[in-house]
Amino acid sequence: MLRTFAAVTATAACAVALAAPASAHVKATSDGAQGGWGVVTFRVPTESDTASTTDLLVTLPDDQPIVSVSTQQKPGWTATVTKKKLASPQKDDDGNEITEYISTVEWKATAPQAAIAPGQFDTFSISAGPLPKTESLSLPAAQTYSDGKVVNWNEKAVTGQSEPEHPAPTVHLKPAAGAEHDAPAAAAQPSATPAWPGLTALAVSVIALLLGIANLALSRRKN
Repeated sequence: MLRTFAAVTATAACAVALAAPASAHVKATSDGAQGGWGVVTFRVPTESDTASTTDLLVTLPDDQPIVSVSTQQKPGWTATVTKKKLASPQKDDDGNEITEYISTVEWKATAPQAAIAPGQFDTFSISAGPLPKTESLSLPAAQTYSDGKVVNWNEKAVTGQSEPEHPAPTVHLKPAAGAEHDAPAAAAQPSATPAWPGLTALAVSVIALLLGIANLALSRRKN
């Protein structure tokens, strides 16, 4: 029984170790709707064991230009919004010509104590719009550490394939107001990224199993 317990413990440890890194990535969420305004929040964990996160650079798409962005005040960090000229001017819904768009948003820690230490995470938010009229929006990010290492989160996930090593943060936008009544609901697509609730349930199940085996082994030894 004790050998069984040890084997199960080792298997569970491996499962948790393999599952955890898959979720420890820079990710983005948004409450915005297609064609409207919304808040986009980036969750930034520090994966390094020895260095802190000191810089986050997010690149916005030029093929789906966003013309206005404001940053949320964040003590200990400075935020810089950079604009660029569009290669070809575009028209908005009101017929106005768009010649510039928001190209990048960058946050820099102003002091070492403000950086994101190993084993910790922080969030960075922008208010942006009008958002593209698309179901999802990819927002590649570059994460810089205090030791000079840069991790580029810019790989696109493909449905049906395993998650890439450095997936680009992607937000899923709600349909525009009334759009859900005009078009049939899209079939749900499997996500390439495991959700935190699923990992939590797995961990709880494994712990419960281990405790049960341990109690059984102890009771048999006492008998």
